[in-house]
Amino acid sequence: MMSTFEKYLKPKEVCEILRIDRRTLWKWVKEGKIKAVRLPSGRYRFPESEIRRILEVGKWRL
Repeated sequence: MMSTFEKYLKPKEVCEILRIDRRTLWKWVKEGKIKAVRLPSGRYRFPESEIRRILEVGKWRL
């Protein structure tokens, strides 16, 4: 369930921040490298804390 205290980003925003292609983002979701929240509408959102975690450990350089 989404927390009201955390900001959630759209896939496009995540790709821009991490400088990756959308295909890479969905590959990472499938592989469990990045956590995503699926909304009742079927769309996905990404916790800002998850993006920070990836940037801190440098996983985008895999």
